[in-house]
Amino acid sequence: MVWSAIAPASRAVWWAEILPVMAVFAGLVLTAPKFRFSNTAYLLMSLWILMHTVGAHYTFADVPFDWANRLLSPLLGEGRNHFDRVGHFIIGFYAFPMAEWLLRRRLCGLPLALFFSLFFIMSVAAAYEIIEWQYAVIEGGNAGTEFLGSQGDIWDAQKDMLADTLGAAASLLLYLFVRPDLKRQ
Repeated sequence: MVWSAIAPASRAVWWAEILPVMAVFAGLVLTAPKFRFSNTAYLLMSLWILMHTVGAHYTFADVPFDWANRLLSPLLGEGRNHFDRVGHFIIGFYAFPMAEWLLRRRLCGLPLALFFSLFFIMSVAAAYEIIEWQYAVIEGGNAGTEFLGSQGDIWDAQKDMLADTLGAAASLLLYLFVRPDLKRQ
């Protein structure tokens, strides 16, 4: 986060992007003594923290991600920087720790934990798109456009929510193979 704060592309965008990172990081540090997630969950959660910190520094549309754009553009069919889309896929990985928390705390069974974790990510994704929209309206100008990160795609919000959902589904599939809730019992 210190590196990210040094001469970011836009200080206003940096603050808007880094505040959620700080909140998640602080939440993980503060809750670690009471509930320790599996190493796999922490790894998956740290990927989003890392990506979002990089995106905060450059703005998501301007992260130097050319090598991945060359790989992803034929699959996704868009002439844009796909760092944002990969970041949305990775936020879906938070479904894994949500399922782990629900099952280790014995709050529900496996099917309900998987569905709740998927719907949790879908809800967070929709809420974040609304927050992006409101920030863009309130801030306006270049900072609002950069934070919104649509890069001219009128379906950006819907595609972002789909990427979040697909990331959640992938992480929950991984959860079924790893099953950290069974290893701790």
